[in-house]
Amino acid sequence: MNKGIFITFEGGEGSGKSTQIKLLNEYFEKKGKSVVLTREPGGSEGAEEIRNLLLKGGIDRWDKKTEILLFLAARRDHLVKKVWPALNEGKIVLSDRFHDSTIAYQCFGYGYDEAIEKDISDLYQFISDGFKPDLTIVLDIEPEKGIFRSKSRFGNDEQRFEQMDLSFHQNIRQAFLSLAKKEPQRFIVVNADQSIEEIHLELIKKLEERLNANGARAD
Repeated sequence: MNKGIFITFEGGEGSGKSTQIKLLNEYFEKKGKSVVLTREPGGSEGAEEIRNLLLKGGIDRWDKKTEILLFLAARRDHLVKKVWPALNEGKIVLSDRFHDSTIAYQCFGYGYDEAIEKDISDLYQFISDGFKPDLTIVLDIEPEKGIFRSKSRFGNDEQRFEQMDLSFHQNIRQAFLSLAKKEPQRFIVVNADQSIEEIHLELIKKLEERLNANGARAD
């Protein structure tokens, strides 16, 4: 059994995940916790190579099923090489995206497809044996604001998904909120249309309440 805590961050483009993960890392480190920061797609050597294939290039670079298989291949390598070893060592693992993003983007973003959702679920079971995060934080923001933030970042060349039309991103937002509603014991939704400090404080408050309720104290 895993001895650590696996916390994932989800949300649309420009929701501020990377910033908030760094702040949460600092929060845990001040408490003397051993923390591993990672991301998806990526996080391990093989998965980072797949990341370049997925996040760069034109929007029509891959068809939907190929895209899903690439994400899941990267996820398997990430779990085996980085996430599971760190958890077995009792560390807290903070991941910028995980499997919920695949459901939101590849199943809902292009328009809901029940058959694709089942295929994704079956394939994820195959690569992970049903492993799930202990907690998932959704940073919720209106897509228009998030896309503007993301496109404004200097030096960001991973903008394949930012090129999708607005309806794609609206579908993603609703997907994350729907997933959170279905699993309230795992998800924490935070309003990302606030200042960085306000988001961090809201996140910490909700996180502490949840960890303490689950018997996994943060202090």
